[in-house]
Amino acid sequence: MKKILILLLLSMSSNLFAEPKGIKPNLTLSTGTVERYENFNSKYISARNVDVWLPDNYNPKNKYSVLYMHDGQMLFDASTTWNKQEWGVDEVIGKLIAEGAIKPCIVVGIWNSGINRHSDYFPQKPFEQLSKEEQDSLISRGKRYKDISLFANGIQSDNYLKFIVYELKPFIDKTYSTKKKAKDTFMAGSSMGGLISMYAICEYPKVFGGAACLSTHWIGSHPTENNPMPEQFCIYLKNNLPNPKNHKLYFDYGTKTLDAQYEPFQKKVDAIMEEKKFKKNWTTIKFNGLDHSEKSWNKRLHIPILFLLGQ
Repeated sequence: MKKILILLLLSMSSNLFAEPKGIKPNLTLSTGTVERYENFNSKYISARNVDVWLPDNYNPKNKYSVLYMHDGQMLFDASTTWNKQEWGVDEVIGKLIAEGAIKPCIVVGIWNSGINRHSDYFPQKPFEQLSKEEQDSLISRGKRYKDISLFANGIQSDNYLKFIVYELKPFIDKTYSTKKKAKDTFMAGSSMGGLISMYAICEYPKVFGGAACLSTHWIGSHPTENNPMPEQFCIYLKNNLPNPKNHKLYFDYGTKTLDAQYEPFQKKVDAIMEEKKFKKNWTTIKFNGLDHSEKSWNKRLHIPILFLLGQ
């Protein structure tokens, strides 16, 4: 009986630490294939799905750059998304690879966790530089709906990045044929995903060599008067931008809907980029007429991808 109990416990233990198993999700793709790891466990954050897009003719004998993207459930198939829109990653990146315009790469789409999205993506160190009164005010004013806070579990972006750097990336590098150095490892996202992409390259410059920050949500929360966050993000960037010689940073914004709020803040960030001697490894682009949506990000996705991964 004792031996049976020991074997049972050992079996349970091995299951707890078993490697995630990929499945083929029901997605309609134009190019490549997707392998999904459902409920990828972490000791840092809540479990979430991870989709790995492999280009056509993926060959384990070759080595591939890696692009990590946030809001992973919005990347590939509009028929599966909440708003019936998509980034069109498989179409855009598949076409660029086929044309030889960019380095062959794989894309790791990290799903957001829904209610914890803002908590995961909001840069933590700039937030912690606020006074306690400012922190409490920002959290109390940030509402997803009338009675639901944007910050369901406070701010936990440091743990979100630890998940990517210490858990997800080692798994991806072990499971797939990747180039592991920072010069071949990139991050991209929009809105809050743009903020966390900026934060990632500043916090882990030895891990990420480039970041694409589309429609970066410099206001941090909902538009409000006397919002201290844009200034704090600028102070953080002044003190933490990576080396401009070997790190690439892409920013952009539209002019409609929520994107119409961003231009004055982006201009302040651009001034910091110039001050810190970013030249050929940085660009900011204004897209007149484009709004804050996956359709708009899809229309211009090829531009940051070429900037980060161009041959």
